[in-house]
Amino acid sequence: MGLNGNAGVFQARRAKFLQAIGEGGTAILPSAPVAMRSGDVEFIYRQDNDFYYLTGFEEPESIALFSPGHPEGEFVMFVRPRDKERETWTGKRAGVEGAMVEYGAAKAWVPEELEKVLPRYLEKSDRIYYPIGRNEKMDERVLKLVQSSSAMRPRIGSGPYAIVDPREFLHEARLRKEPTEMELMRKAAAISAEAHKAAMRKARGGMKEWQIEAEVDFAFRSRGAAGPSYPSIIASGPNAAILHHIENRREMRAGELLLIDAGCEYDFYASDITRTFPVGGKFNELQRQLYSIVLESQLKGIEKALPGARFDDPHEAALRVLIDGMRDLGLVKGSTEEVLEKGSYRRFYMHRTSHWLGMDVHDVGLYRVKGESRKLEPGMVLTVEPGLYIDEDCEEAPPHLRGIGIRIEDDVLITEGGHEIITAATPKSIADVEALTAG
Repeated sequence: MGLNGNAGVFQARRAKFLQAIGEGGTAILPSAPVAMRSGDVEFIYRQDNDFYYLTGFEEPESIALFSPGHPEGEFVMFVRPRDKERETWTGKRAGVEGAMVEYGAAKAWVPEELEKVLPRYLEKSDRIYYPIGRNEKMDERVLKLVQSSSAMRPRIGSGPYAIVDPREFLHEARLRKEPTEMELMRKAAAISAEAHKAAMRKARGGMKEWQIEAEVDFAFRSRGAAGPSYPSIIASGPNAAILHHIENRREMRAGELLLIDAGCEYDFYASDITRTFPVGGKFNELQRQLYSIVLESQLKGIEKALPGARFDDPHEAALRVLIDGMRDLGLVKGSTEEVLEKGSYRRFYMHRTSHWLGMDVHDVGLYRVKGESRKLEPGMVLTVEPGLYIDEDCEEAPPHLRGIGIRIEDDVLITEGGHEIITAATPKSIADVEALTAG
């Protein structure tokens, strides 16, 4: 509980957010709602990223209020009260006092007091910043209060006339990582690298995919991560051609390929790594050929991840290498330009090469600005993850290629002078991979 020495980080973020809101604006950010798993069992609670980004507060049923220059406080909170009986069941709460002392709120109340307090903020505000559509119950409460305050505007000459989505400001801020965020992402990447190496050592024919998933989860949790940042993909043999295979039930066979797409979450920050390797041995000649195509494609993509480059540049560079490889394998015909124009490569490579990474595995931020692929800037983190997928029923592919999927993915931080591959500790060269799988 508390900000563990990071109070200044959250305070600086709030200062920027208050500046973005500007005079006459009030922002209302609710915490993530509790979600039911089944019956009366709840999912493990995880805070809303935008809410946490500004507050550092992890408890549910909370609301943060921001209003530049307001006499009652520019940053105030509504949080659950201390309750010894409930805390015996679900753990200690910060309470109203903790929200002020430990989390920096100028004032704090319990959530039931929102209807009493919020009108005092709205009466002098002309713009309300609120993320409609994230929490239906909160939407009803806030909209009712806003409508009431708006109705008074003709009489008192002030009050809200517009509702604005605050995520436009927040997501642009989150897109450019601060030094503290970079360190958390490096930590998440380091833990995930150890998990992938453990899987390479452990995987053997006769094991089930879920056994390797357990090894990966153990590596995450035993090193301090909260767990996976997304459902782990442990896809052996033909399952590797299924992009989001998460059942993880198949029995693996010695010598076939195993694709693992898995990354941990550490202190709210995600990692995202994919490696493909032979189960309990070395690549055979065909596997080596296919793997080399994808690896060269990824390396070419990473080369283009530079400040000032377009977000699309890594994808386009990687795609051209993949198309050359597909042509050599007999999967596509025609020149590279003809294949691009027809889109015939999409049968074997159906996704983009990159996405933003941060507090979400598919993190926030625009990919296009004014209709153009946006320029990469220092502090942005993106994945580079080309792949080649030939499902076992693919009639367009030669029979010996069917039932194979390969993807290689790293997390790349854009720096002032180029880039940093924060997942570089995860083996991917053929020699390094085989040193673990066949060792």
